[in-house]
Amino acid sequence: QVQLVESGGGLVQAGGSLRLSCAASGRTFSWFAMGWFRQAPGKEREFVAAMTGTSGRTDYADSVKDQVTISRDNAKITVSLQMNSLTREETTVDYCAARARWATVASAYNYWGQGTQVTVSS
Repeated sequence: QVQLVESGGGLVQAGGSLRLSCAASGRTFSWFAMGWFRQAPGKEREFVAAMTGTSGRTDYADSVKDQVTISRDNAKITVSLQMNSLTREETTVDYCAARARWATVASAYNYWGQGTQVTVSS
């Protein structure tokens, strides 16, 4: 089994920053692809960013390019998401996910954390 635990969510003013972290444990491997997704109420879960555990390849949703940065520590199998210039519409539950192969769609990921709430206020 693979367990993913997100942390770092909370309340932030518009224009502020948050850094989310995800710690993986269990049968997790450094070569797993790991990603971040966000979900607003009544909306589908959307891709934010992902990173491979081997080549270091990263990918970002067009809507967040230059706003967020994904990084990971392959030795500890953790992944972080630095989010800057947050807006009220980015009030979402953010999820960490992992899979053995590269993907940028939520349905392709095998393992999920419980999510961490990000609330952006004015």
